[in-house]
Amino acid sequence: MKPIRLMSGFFTVGGWTLMSRILGFVRDAMILAYLGTGPLYQAYVVAFRLPNMFRRFFAEGAFNMAFVPMFSKRLESGDNPDGFASDAFAGLASILIVLTLIAMAAMPWLIYALASGFAGQEQFGLSVEFGRVAFPYVLFISLAALLSGMLNAAGRFAAAAAAPVLLNILLISAMATAAYLGGDIARALIWAIPVAGVLQLALLWHAAKRAGFSIMPRRPRLTPDMRRLIKVAIPAALAGGVVQINLLVGQQVASYFDKAVGWLFAADRLYQLPLGVVGIAVGVVLLPDLSRRLQAKDDTGAKLALSRAAEISLALTIPAAVALVVVPFPLVSVLFERGAATVDDTAAIATAVAIYGLGLPAFVLQKILQPLFFAREDTRRPFHYAVVSMVVNAAVAIGLAPFIGWIAPAIATTLAAWLMVALLRTGAAVYGDVARFDTRFRQRIWRLVLASGLMGIALWFSNVALSPFLGLPWWRALALTALIAIGMISYFGIAHIIGAIKLSEIKGAFRRSA
Repeated sequence: MKPIRLMSGFFTVGGWTLMSRILGFVRDAMILAYLGTGPLYQAYVVAFRLPNMFRRFFAEGAFNMAFVPMFSKRLESGDNPDGFASDAFAGLASILIVLTLIAMAAMPWLIYALASGFAGQEQFGLSVEFGRVAFPYVLFISLAALLSGMLNAAGRFAAAAAAPVLLNILLISAMATAAYLGGDIARALIWAIPVAGVLQLALLWHAAKRAGFSIMPRRPRLTPDMRRLIKVAIPAALAGGVVQINLLVGQQVASYFDKAVGWLFAADRLYQLPLGVVGIAVGVVLLPDLSRRLQAKDDTGAKLALSRAAEISLALTIPAAVALVVVPFPLVSVLFERGAATVDDTAAIATAVAIYGLGLPAFVLQKILQPLFFAREDTRRPFHYAVVSMVVNAAVAIGLAPFIGWIAPAIATTLAAWLMVALLRTGAAVYGDVARFDTRFRQRIWRLVLASGLMGIALWFSNVALSPFLGLPWWRALALTALIAIGMISYFGIAHIIGAIKLSEIKGAFRRSA
């Protein structure tokens, strides 16, 4: 995959992810407007996060990081990739069916493990009810993720990237219909989640069939290939889900503070926009590309792909992080403050957004560095690094909570993310020159930091100038749009002038992805 093709794949995935995240903002804004930050909202947060946690382990953890490299190598060599995928599909489905049945039966204990502070309160019973409805989503979305991995390995990114859009469209439609008919909005929202999972799986099954893949139904078999997949997948699941585990530790701590679970979840949704568009897009495109290059012993191409992926992702992530730190309040106010969501909620969420913003580059760098290990089917060392990161996260979150309150989990998550990056970077050194960024990256990264810093200054002064309009109900959306436009123009303009970014390269990648 040439650099321009790698970038075009990134923009294809990033474009669909951006659409999904924008719809996600609409969804989250509607939920906060309808439910506020009270018991119904907090129960929804825990219930929705539960299947998503397991999805991160089984789908984005075990299968994006263990299955994809193994499948990519078989696809490259023509070594029966469909048979390998069929065995993996059957094995994953059987595990997930058993897991779903156990989880639904043990839901009260799962909710207690995730948010013990809810015990004895209204939101505990609601969380159990909502969790039982939402949990089957993990079965459908994890199988869909396996199909996504097959498509990504073949360089077909569009269908897999478009699938999450279905979830947000269905949840938005369910809430709007329930509100129009005067129905129960919270329960309409929860029941729409498993339905969306079925539709996502159907979409990707059809896309895989059109791409020429054939998944044959069969009973699970513990073949040598499956044993190898399991051996690689178990540590990959934890290493890939470290961010989610850290967030869940934070949720457990936050459950002891009134409304804190909702505040942290809303802040998480905001910083997930650049993380999803940039970090996930790069990870999806980079992992199969590195796997193919290593199979072909193309170390030079692998280093080039790694460097370009890091360059384009940090070119978009660093300014996004600066914006989240400098102007979190107007972002949160315009996006979430309406209906039952108050200005006090905005202030709390904005504080968490700024702290998460400091860790945003680290979250993205993890997505770039982990494929160096997973492409070689080395999941043990990232697993060990993840354990260290999780221990530090838990110690900081629990240790600081008695002194600084509900914001401690956000600080812990950010610190743990940077520690994980340091461990990955140090560990990758054993791979030699192929794991090092090239000269072009080292020359441009400091210019990207400078351009982002100057953009932050421009945003701060612009925020002061626009603050009267940001507080007016009918003008604040337009004022925020102007603020974002000032940030983008100042950043890309300065970056182009000082040589941090070549706009011609980005235009070329956009044209190819289109």
